[in-house]
Amino acid sequence: MSTGNPKPPSPATSQSRKLALIGPYPPYRGGIAHFGETLRGGLEARGHAVTPVTFLRQYPSLLFPGETQLAPGAGESGHAGRAERLLDSCGPLSWRRTARRVAESGASAALFQYWMPFFAPAYGTVARLLRRRGVPSMAVVHNATPHERFPFGDALARFFLKACTGHLVLSEAVESDLRRLGVWAPVRQVAHPVYDRFGEAPVRAEARRALGLPAEAPVLLFFGFVRAYKGLDTLLEAMPRVLSALPEAHLVVAGAFYDDDAPYRAQVRRHGLEERVHLRDQYVPDGDVPGYFAAADAVVQPYRSATQSGVAQIAFHFDRPVITTDVGGLAEHVPHEQAGLVVPPEDPAALAEAVARFFTDDGLATRLARGVRRLKEARANGLYDALEDLLATAGR
Repeated sequence: MSTGNPKPPSPATSQSRKLALIGPYPPYRGGIAHFGETLRGGLEARGHAVTPVTFLRQYPSLLFPGETQLAPGAGESGHAGRAERLLDSCGPLSWRRTARRVAESGASAALFQYWMPFFAPAYGTVARLLRRRGVPSMAVVHNATPHERFPFGDALARFFLKACTGHLVLSEAVESDLRRLGVWAPVRQVAHPVYDRFGEAPVRAEARRALGLPAEAPVLLFFGFVRAYKGLDTLLEAMPRVLSALPEAHLVVAGAFYDDDAPYRAQVRRHGLEERVHLRDQYVPDGDVPGYFAAADAVVQPYRSATQSGVAQIAFHFDRPVITTDVGGLAEHVPHEQAGLVVPPEDPAALAEAVARFFTDDGLATRLARGVRRLKEARANGLYDALEDLLATAGR
């Protein structure tokens, strides 16, 4: 099955630079690490020399809800590919070492990945130390404010974000949050890039057989870490209505639970969904990702809040339409009736109606899949064009 990958980033049209990219990289888990790896590869393809820098320790275990912060098999001392593990989020001595290493690398600018205030003291200190050495800092801001409340979150965010000379954001919602925080450095807004690091998808029949799913049934996928703001409970509440319209439908929930899984399992039992909802409570290694998306007809994201979503970009890589909610920047990244369907948040009836329509409206699923392929082509180079423009404007 072809994934319809977009063409690789075109060669740089502006002067190539030496850049330090600071943030999580594999074997750290999650979408931010995936984004970092995508960003590194894309900038190198444009002719830039990249020094990736990652965490020696990302979170202290006390604050991390999962069993491990690393991908399976990596081990707590696992390497990070080409990225240097220098930055301890809780270790001020490492902040100085990181700034010194970046400056000594000859980087003309540092580009941070920022998504929550916990990292602001480390990031803000490194950015200020680099500024003293004549190295400007910029940030890809995934979230200017976090999904969950964080003590002194706004003040911490300002400490880092105001140390940067420019920002790249992936939705209007994040740019609005920056302005609300009083951050007025230049901003460039682009669509989230489509992740292409997961390779080709297997044949659907093989993927379903591996997951124990019927060959021809409608299959929905909820993918990624399960957290309260992602609204899995809304989807489970919608499933009886979905099954009323689509009696053979199945839902696969693939991802580690960061919340207590007991309420979700109770919902499944209460609605008698044990045979139709498959809870795979574990982190999905990269090698297993293609199988889950190949097995699904559509990806469902019933989020309560969001800025943007890396999961949607994985879905698009595998030509899977997305059924999502109109929160944050999700509707910007999943154009309604073009690459997916958008419904109000926390509305099980509307969500069920959209799912039923996806499968029963003649030609809709095929039309949305074509729209996904067109969207991928359009987004292939936008991220790197915007970054190069930001570097030319704010990276002096």
